[in-house]
Amino acid sequence: MVALQQVLVVDDGVRAVDHSLSGELAGLGYASVTASLEAADDVLAVIAPPAAVLVQAPTRRDPAYARRAARLRARMREKGIPVILIGENDGRAGAPVDLATRLGACVAAKPDF
Repeated sequence: MVALQQVLVVDDGVRAVDHSLSGELAGLGYASVTASLEAADDVLAVIAPPAAVLVQAPTRRDPAYARRAARLRARMREKGIPVILIGENDGRAGAPVDLATRLGACVAAKPDF
């Protein structure tokens, strides 16, 4: 049996009932773990390296969140783990996120170590 590739979903702790990234990822064949940005380092310490990290932008502008997300992105880049920013308009009516395309391209381009 082939294990599912795992994706870490990082958000600001506010999860919309009408749009679940983890549900969408499951439909694409990925296992996912969802954590707040503050808990991301702790989660990364206990899970296998993910195939990718999805950072979901908060619905309100938050400079502190943006700085922490940039630091996470830099750390993941050093480890060769792609980071995909999901903007506040992605995944809502009128602005669909094509996760299959965005995630597939990043995971396929990930270097083998």
